[in-house]
Amino acid sequence: MRRWRVAWSVAAFLSTMASVALAADDPLKVCLDEDRPPLSVHRRGKPDAGFDVLLAQAIAERMGRPLKIQWFESRLDEDSSPQLEANALLSDGRCSLVGGYALTQDSLVAPGMKTARLPDFAGATRDDRRRRVPLGVLAPSQPYIYSPMTVVLGQNARGRKVGDIGDLAGLRLAIESGSLGDAILMTFDKGRLIDNITHLVPGRDDLLGALERGDHDATLIDLARFDAHRAAHPNTAITASGYYYPIGANRGYIGLASDGALIAAVNQALTELTASGKIAEFGKQAGLTYLPPREPAILGDVWTKIIQR
Repeated sequence: MRRWRVAWSVAAFLSTMASVALAADDPLKVCLDEDRPPLSVHRRGKPDAGFDVLLAQAIAERMGRPLKIQWFESRLDEDSSPQLEANALLSDGRCSLVGGYALTQDSLVAPGMKTARLPDFAGATRDDRRRRVPLGVLAPSQPYIYSPMTVVLGQNARGRKVGDIGDLAGLRLAIESGSLGDAILMTFDKGRLIDNITHLVPGRDDLLGALERGDHDATLIDLARFDAHRAAHPNTAITASGYYYPIGANRGYIGLASDGALIAAVNQALTELTASGKIAEFGKQAGLTYLPPREPAILGDVWTKIIQR
């Protein structure tokens, strides 16, 4: 962990002169997903909220620049690609950074196509929704939060001790088709849990609502997603097991590789905010279970790691 912090800190120091050249009144433009509580939330008539909003505000303040958030909406269909959507937003100049990006090797490789469509974003025109954008090369910041998968238990499994995926044997499991959790549960121990798994359609079926009703006993989802459910349903009957799947990804910012000075300046701000405890504080304010970044900073081949377990 210390090695990548030192490396990024050195890069930040060497780029200080370049970052200072940025005009003080030039807004720091950050793209955030409008519907990813408790990380980022944008609702008409309500103040913008979430961990990534607080963090972006603090970084802009440290850089002496006003913050401008470009809100966008991720698609849930099978043809969508978070990597291509983020790249299109950056390459089109809609923002200079995309926040809350999962830092994995496969999400940072050069795109296999030259152009991509933009996701729906605030202020988009009809032409914006139809045109394709020439893509650039992505570059990550240092990570600022660890985002693991966790087992969530329904009311019929409350109190169940979970120290490994194998402890879910005998429970009625629900999972969203095509998700990372789906791959983990379906391939565990050569398919030992398959007969107990019910697949739900993401965006159509209510996974956590099904657990709430007692239709299923457990699921495996991103920890932040359970945080969001718990905040929206304070009296929820479903509970966290306390178990985190050992393969998880850090989240950070991404920008274009051609904007190295900005990435270095952001890394310097993140290092300072981490040292002061501010990032953990932002997590608490947003109702997020904050876990500091873990090695490796950028996760390798996720699917191979899962299949080999």
